[in-house]
Amino acid sequence: MKLVFIASSLAIVWCMRMHRAVRRTYDKELDTFRHYFLIAACFVLSLILNEKFTFQEIFWAFSIYLEAVAILPQLVLLQRSGNVDNLTGQYVFFLGAYRAFYILNWIYRYITEPHFSRWIACVSGIVQTALYADFFYYYFIR
Repeated sequence: MKLVFIASSLAIVWCMRMHRAVRRTYDKELDTFRHYFLIAACFVLSLILNEKFTFQEIFWAFSIYLEAVAILPQLVLLQRSGNVDNLTGQYVFFLGAYRAFYILNWIYRYITEPHFSRWIACVSGIVQTALYADFFYYYFIR
């Protein structure tokens, strides 16, 4: 599943950069989200909240925190433009569904495994799914 996720993500990035019809829909004036603040905040948070203060664990926590909020620039852009085209809508919907299924997996693992304790991933997953809730509402009413 990870290979499918990576391959589909690369295909989407290729479409956004190279496909003429998709590339034309990008509006640089509306895309003003300062993502570097988001990256810096996630890194500082990973230095403070981690399971072990090791290089690998800090960067694992950083990747989990960044994944949880990585959709914010896209959601802000969608709100500013007020227009959700079909490709973007489907992409954001399936990203949110992907994370929602992870939450179901964590619930299952918590019930079946005696020492399941990936609290950073669980809390970040809940935050990420909550960020999608607003988008899901508009997705379903359309």
